[in-house]
Amino acid sequence: MAYLWFKAFHIVGIVCWFAGMFYLPRLFVYHAEAHEQPEPARSILKNQYQIMEKRLYSIIMTPAMILTLVMAGGLVSTEPEVLKQPWLQIKLACVALLLVYHHACARIMKQFAQDRCKMTGQQFRWFNEFPTVFFVVVVMLAVFKNTLPTSATAWGIFAMVIAMAAFIQLYARKRRLAKQALATETLSKSGSEVSA
Repeated sequence: MAYLWFKAFHIVGIVCWFAGMFYLPRLFVYHAEAHEQPEPARSILKNQYQIMEKRLYSIIMTPAMILTLVMAGGLVSTEPEVLKQPWLQIKLACVALLLVYHHACARIMKQFAQDRCKMTGQQFRWFNEFPTVFFVVVVMLAVFKNTLPTSATAWGIFAMVIAMAAFIQLYARKRRLAKQALATETLSKSGSEVSA
């Protein structure tokens, strides 16, 4: 019975932790792009994003990460022989990388707070995709365990990364064209006002 309680709360922790890891980098995108805004919007947006980032990280992400890890420890304590399984060792390596990512997010928040973050919104869009790939791998390992079809999984992840890259590039192009159109429209309005 203890195994089922540990598993249930482990899943709850994972869902909450990943929700935060999916959303926090999206806030970083908007925070970085707030630097492009004129004052006073820039300061207002930067302050608001700092509050949102700090609360998300401190109130949701970090407690969820701790819950995930503690419940994982509980699961392993009920079946210690599972540590010898290759699928779990790979999963633990993925979790270790996610912990690095989690702490990298805290470092980025500190850089934003000190006005030292040099990453662009486009770079944060790429940064935002990192947990998605690892989420898929971790779930696949948990479901298939040692029977994971590695070639199909590798091709699936490769296709997912290509699709994400294409989407990010297309979105960047759309934003660039919209900015150019706005600049052209502004110039033509200014020109017509001067000639009038």
